[in-house]
Amino acid sequence: MSRLSPQAILLVDGYNIIGAWSSLKKTRDRYGLEVARQELIEVLVNYSAFEGYQSHLIFDAQYQNKPTCSEAVTNHLSVLFTEFGQTADTHIEKFCASYKSKHFQPKGRLIVATSDRAQQQTVVGYGAEWMSSQQLAKEVETTIRRTRSQQRPQKPARGRFLVNSLDAKSQQRLAQLRKGIK
Repeated sequence: MSRLSPQAILLVDGYNIIGAWSSLKKTRDRYGLEVARQELIEVLVNYSAFEGYQSHLIFDAQYQNKPTCSEAVTNHLSVLFTEFGQTADTHIEKFCASYKSKHFQPKGRLIVATSDRAQQQTVVGYGAEWMSSQQLAKEVETTIRRTRSQQRPQKPARGRFLVNSLDAKSQQRLAQLRKGIK
């Protein structure tokens, strides 16, 4: 269900989401932060592609002395680790400000997913839409259910023979042909 241009740009505060979703918190506590990050990436790959969003998953690298690192995971999702001393919040705010500026003319919606209250007020002030971590979780679950229902066969097989998949009129005509009735 991919679209030519993104329906919206979705900015996701990665560690905020990991801390807010109970499933990701359990993964983080049991297997470590890297595994929880990877699980969130996998969830967002599918969600972003299905919804047609251009998503940016942003993680703090605040306590690591490394330069900004960005990786395009798919056409719909990129993952970014901020530079030393910069928080994901700061990066998101700068993105929202540049998106709103006259130099960059937006072509769609800008959505920020975080449960940080101060961040919510800031991004809404820039004209972006705000989505809580729990709302994102619900939307992801809804998308998973929709994709599963689309992948199911429309009509369950009524038996193992081909004739069982035919409508009643076709079955009757086939029976007539077998018996030699015209």
